[in-house]
Order: sequence, then structure tokens, then C-alpha cells
Amino acid sequence: MEYHDSEKAKEVATRVEAFMEGEVLPREREALRTGDRISFDELEDYWEMAKDRDLFAPQMPEEYGGQGLGFRDMLPSFEQVGRSLFGALSIRANAPDEGNMHTLEIGANERIKEEYLRPLVQGEMWSAFSMTEPMNGGGADPKMLQTTAEKDGDEWVINGHKWWTSQAKIADFLLVMARTDPDAHPYEGASIILVPVDTDGVEIVRNYDHLGGHGIMETEFGHAEITYDDVRVPVENTIGEENGGFRLAQLRLGGGRLTHCMRYSGMAERALTIAKTYMSEREGFGSPIADKQALRHRIADAETNLHAARTVSRHAARELDRSDARIEVAMAKTFTANVTNEIMDLAVQCCGGNGIAKDLPLAHFYEEVRAFRIFDGPDEVHRRSIAREVFEDTAPEELENVLRFGER
Repeated sequence: MEYHDSEKAKEVATRVEAFMEGEVLPREREALRTGDRISFDELEDYWEMAKDRDLFAPQMPEEYGGQGLGFRDMLPSFEQVGRSLFGALSIRANAPDEGNMHTLEIGANERIKEEYLRPLVQGEMWSAFSMTEPMNGGGADPKMLQTTAEKDGDEWVINGHKWWTSQAKIADFLLVMARTDPDAHPYEGASIILVPVDTDGVEIVRNYDHLGGHGIMETEFGHAEITYDDVRVPVENTIGEENGGFRLAQLRLGGGRLTHCMRYSGMAERALTIAKTYMSEREGFGSPIADKQALRHRIADAETNLHAARTVSRHAARELDRSDARIEVAMAKTFTANVTNEIMDLAVQCCGGNGIAKDLPLAHFYEEVRAFRIFDGPDEVHRRSIAREVFEDTAPEELENVLRFGER
């Protein structure tokens, strides 16, 4: 399909695809076959290769060592890296670091940019975004945020309990969302504060066992539970404006949701390719499975839905350049999450026993994609936002006609 991406976007995505096919996917296949996990030293080798090919950190400005692509231009490359279990990591475009880089780029002061952003982009540091809280705290409803940060002179004193903080165990610093004005509405009284992970009072309690995960990396990136007990950091570690944390987080999450859409679209495309290849080679009841009408029609529907998901994500990206595109992003995220889940289920089904075996990546994909309907806002929250918007757009004259019809 032709999506009318810019020439620059297509040129970089073509080179990213070649990198995936020539370097990344062969190593992934070997890791799946042998159980020989990919080390951090090996990952750094991929970063050097990506730098040599002008593919490293495509989403970041050149002054920090990235490729300087605009948001819309980088999305096709994100689709390519999504085809591999460690594709995004291989070019330093992985979550949550990718989103945290943008957060620091937008909101950090110059000291923090030099001390944290530059090494983060270069892979010399790892980061985590610490916002979600346990039961009765902030989650799908972020207004329930319980973690607090109180000023004591020129320091913040942070107390709270977080969980599902991605890659906290390997992080060098945390971006913590906390209530900084308890008398204000949470949307107007919370801030994002940078906390070095070795600060007194920070305790990473555990990583959760969970569905999915980077099953071919030597280290479990994981999602952690963290407590903050009288954690003291300078007030100048505030990212963006004080009490402006939710506005900054929305900028982070809007783009982040679309990069996830593209990564999972790439994963879905590869899953369909594997399924179609298997169906063409595997015979049953006298002919290739690919000749069976029921599965052929389901594959046709999957290809149609994946095309629609790619299109709606690109439309949302275009709108994001002009506005916050909150509803367009919500539509893209919800639709793509459900489409990619359905495609993974179909691909596993088409490949039978080979689909659930982990020699192929499909079983890993199947586990990975399920969380997409939950993180960055569950389906139900996005549908709530979409429904509120569409009902507010109800035309008064149509409402009048409905009422008249009811009086008959």
C-alpha cells in the first residue's frame, strides 16, 4: 500500500528495513532457536552499526546524536523496528526511553539535558517513567494520583507508592509524577520530577512476573513496584513547569501512543507474513492450507484491518502536528490495539502447533500484544473520551427532529 509518506521517511524506513533483515532478524531467529540471549555488550554492537548507517535514535535531534527526523517522518521506521522483538532496542527507539527522551527535550533545563538527556540518547543511561500506582491510586484515571512532593527549602520531598514502572530495575533515573499542589485539581497540581534511582528513600521492591516481556534479552527489562520514602531531590529537577506535569505527560503520551501503534503494526505485518508463508507450504486434506477459503477470507480481513490501522495512525500523526489530536490519537490507539491483537490470534491459529511453539516469534508476539489494549490508556478509557466527544457534537436540529418524532 502507498501511504504517501515523505521521501525522507521512506528512504530512512527502507534503510531500517534492510538493517532489520540483514542484522537484527537473523540474530533474533538464532536466539529463539538456541535460547542464547542477547547481551548488553551485543546490543551496544548493534548501536554502533546503527550509528554507522545513520539509523541511531531517528526520533532525536542531531545535536544529541540522533537523526533529527520529524514525528511523522519517523513513524515508518518505527513500523519496521516493530517487526522484531528487539528491533526498537537495536536503534535506540525503544519505550520507555524514547518517550522519556522527548519529555526531557521538551521540558528539561539545560543542566538536565546535558547530564541526563544526552547520555540517555547515547545509551549510556536507562530511564523509567513512574506514574501508575497500586489500587486506589493513579492509573486509568490519573486524577486519583496519590504520590506527593512537598517543598522543603530548595528540595522536593517525595512520598508515594508506584507500580508497573517499566525497566526501573535497570534505570539510572526515574521521571516521577507527583502531586505538588494538594489544593488544586490534579490536572493543575501535579509535576514531573527527575529522581536518580540511587537517591536515599527510593526502593525498587520487585519486578512483576507478567505476560510477555523481552524474552530474548539477557536481562529482564520488566515492570517494577517502587516505594518513595522521604525522597529528597532539588526543586530544579522539576521537568517542565511546576504543576504542569499532566500537560507535559499528555504531550509525551500522545506521540508515544502513535509510536506504539506503528511498532505493533510492524509486528502484525510480520506475523501475517509468517502465517501466509506457513499456509502456503503446509498441506492438509489434499491441498495447501492457503487454498482453504475460510482462512483465506480471514487473512483478507486481517490485511484490510491492518491497512486501516496504518492509515488512521498516519492521519492522527498529521493532526498531532497541528493540535493535541486527543480524539484522533484515542481512535488510532484503540483501533490498532484491537486489530493487532486479532491478527496475532489469527496468525497463531493458522500455524497450529508451530504457532504456539517458541521457535517462531508468534508466541512471543501473542504475549506482547495483549498488553497494548491496557497500557497507555485501556480501551475503555479511550472509548469514553471518544464517546464524550461524539455526543457533544450532536447537532441541535437533529435533536429537535428526534424529539418531534417521539411526540407522534
